Amino acid sequence: MDKYLLVILIFMIVGIPIAFVSPSTGELREEPYLPLFYGSIAGIIIIVFYSSYKDKQERQKANAKRRRSKK
Repeated sequence: MDKYLLVILIFMIVGIPIAFVSPSTGELREEPYLPLFYGSIAGIIIIVFYSSYKDKQERQKANAKRRRSKK
């Protein structure tokens, strides 16, 4: 995983508990901030899928290059 994606992923993971806990008092909120929660979940899913897609493309290029060099 790219280092930039990893940093963004960490921020997304940290954002999940913030949606349920009030930063000023540290207690659970009566009304959780759902856009932050669902946005963090969606961001995590997108980052994981993008990272796996990018790795798959790199593996395909490496395999094609390896096959061409053997001939």
